[in-house]
Amino acid sequence: MKKIKRSGRLVDMTYFLLQHPHQVISLTHFSERYQSAKSSISEDLVIVKEIFEEEGYGSLLTISGASGGVKYIPRINAEQVQVYVDDWIKELAVPERILPGGYLYMMDLLGNPTFIQRVGQVFASVLADKKIDAVMTVATKGIPLAYAVGQQLNVPVSIVRRDHLVTEGSMVSINYVSGSSKRIQTMTLARRSLAPGSRVLIVDDFMKAGGTIRGMMDLLEEFQAELVGIGVLVESVGVEERLVDDYLSITRLTEVNVREKTIKVEPGNVRSLLHSEKVEGLE
Repeated sequence: MKKIKRSGRLVDMTYFLLQHPHQVISLTHFSERYQSAKSSISEDLVIVKEIFEEEGYGSLLTISGASGGVKYIPRINAEQVQVYVDDWIKELAVPERILPGGYLYMMDLLGNPTFIQRVGQVFASVLADKKIDAVMTVATKGIPLAYAVGQQLNVPVSIVRRDHLVTEGSMVSINYVSGSSKRIQTMTLARRSLAPGSRVLIVDDFMKAGGTIRGMMDLLEEFQAELVGIGVLVESVGVEERLVDDYLSITRLTEVNVREKTIKVEPGNVRSLLHSEKVEGLE
């Protein structure tokens, strides 16, 4: 890159950091990129750090040592999370979402890039200080959510499937009990999809009894992987037997009345956890 004015350097530096979250960027990289002295780069980073923290975009950490540099940690403040969650509650409570059998239509939200990116930002903010090596979800509706979280945390996504795809090579398969139907089902994960010993965050779009998530937890044991946490977009309350105890939820579905065509939704525990600055159920 040719040498540019400081104003242009600040813009490009900010954009670069936003595109590389949770990644250590050396001062040498910026110095060579902008053909500027490291002292000037350090001064620029102080300005970027102040703006990020004042405007609630996240934090900029300084990493000392020979392999050091700076690392951008995406965060959004509790007030912004409250705005997002309130908007999502209104969206989910639209009566037209009710499907036969009392199911809730959510594909329009899961397919909305802005919506799914914001959900990823919320989970990444709560989990910013946790060491996470991978995000896991089950195909298919959880995939957009998992990639949104993975992008914010800068970690790969492992997709669990209920069928064996020959294009994914050898697989690890387990049987699990569906939380709602109590049926025995099978889930599989490609051996190359997850490194042994990985610290994994499980995410899913909807949780009722938690049978699918419990199955993914059992699958992690086959990889000698460690569960760091569980995040769900919508949890259903009033379940007789919950198979998962500790998890983060964005919203809670408290009632779906098919006869009256009404849906009641309330905030999940993520918003309160951000206010208290405490993440329960996570190591």
